[in-house]
Amino acid sequence: MSILLAGEFDAAERAQWFDLLRAALPEETLVTEPTDAAAIDIAIVANPPAGALRGLPKLRLIQSLWAGVDRLLADDSVPPEVPLARMVDPAMNEAMAETALWAVLSLQRDFVDYAVQQRDGRWLPHPQRRADEVRVAVLGLGQMGRAVVRRLDANGYRVAGWSTREGQLDNLLAASDIVLNLLPLTPATRGLFDARRLAAMRRGASLVNLARGAHVVDADLLAALDAGQLRHAVLDVFHREPLSADHPFWAHPRVTVLPHVAAQTDARSAAAIAAANVRRWRAGEPVANLVDRSRGY
Repeated sequence: MSILLAGEFDAAERAQWFDLLRAALPEETLVTEPTDAAAIDIAIVANPPAGALRGLPKLRLIQSLWAGVDRLLADDSVPPEVPLARMVDPAMNEAMAETALWAVLSLQRDFVDYAVQQRDGRWLPHPQRRADEVRVAVLGLGQMGRAVVRRLDANGYRVAGWSTREGQLDNLLAASDIVLNLLPLTPATRGLFDARRLAAMRRGASLVNLARGAHVVDADLLAALDAGQLRHAVLDVFHREPLSADHPFWAHPRVTVLPHVAAQTDARSAAAIAAANVRRWRAGEPVANLVDRSRGY
C-alpha cells in the first residue's frame, strides 16, 4: 500500500514535504500522484483541491498537515466514513501564542496608533496602560487557544476564555477591551462577527482575528470601525487569500493586515507528527487528534 501527498503546494514546498515525510517514514511508499489509486490507503494533505481524494477505493486514513480542516469537511468528495486527523503541533501553538501576545501588546501600548502617527509625521505620546488594566477575551479553547491564554496570563493581562460549548457570548464581549478569535470555522461560527455581534462589543474595543476570514462580515467590521464602535482590528485571515489589492482593509488606518502568518506550519515538526499518526494507524492504535465531523473540528 502507499501514501498520497496532496495539497496546494508550489514545486519547492512539495519537494520539501516529500523529502521530510520520506525521511520520517522510510518504510512507506510515498507518492504525489494517484496513478495507482487502488494502492493508496492513506492521504497526507494540505488543503488539497476539491476532488483530489475522489476515486481512492482503499483510502482508510486522512492526515491533515494544517490545523484547520474546514475546507476538507466542505469537500463532498472526501469520504465521510474515513477518519480525518488534524495537525496539532506544539510549535504552531507557541507561534500562535507569540502572535497573540504581539497583537495584544500592540493594542495595549498603542503601537498600532503610533504606526499611523509615523506615516503622518506626528509626535504624540499616549498615556501608558498597564497589562492588568486590559481585559482580553480569547474565543476558542483548543490547544492553540489554551496556549494563548497561558501566554497572556503570564504577561499580566486579565484573560477570560470562551468556547462554543459555553453558550452566551455577549456579556463577555461587552466586558472585554480586546477580543481575540481562535474559534474553528463551523456553520455555527461562520459570520460570527456581524453587525449585531460587533455592536455587542464594548465601545472602543479591538478585534484580533487569527482563525478564519469567514468568521467576520467584512462590511460590518468596516462600518463598526468607521463609526468608532471598534477602535482597531488586527486581521491575519480573510475570505479570499491573498487579500485583493483593492480591498479596503489595506488602506484603513484602524486595520492591521497580516498575510496569514500568525502560526505557520513548521514542516519539520509537522512531518514528524504526521508520521507518528501513520505508525499508530498501521499498528492498530488510536490515531491522535481525530476530527469530530459532527462538530466540524
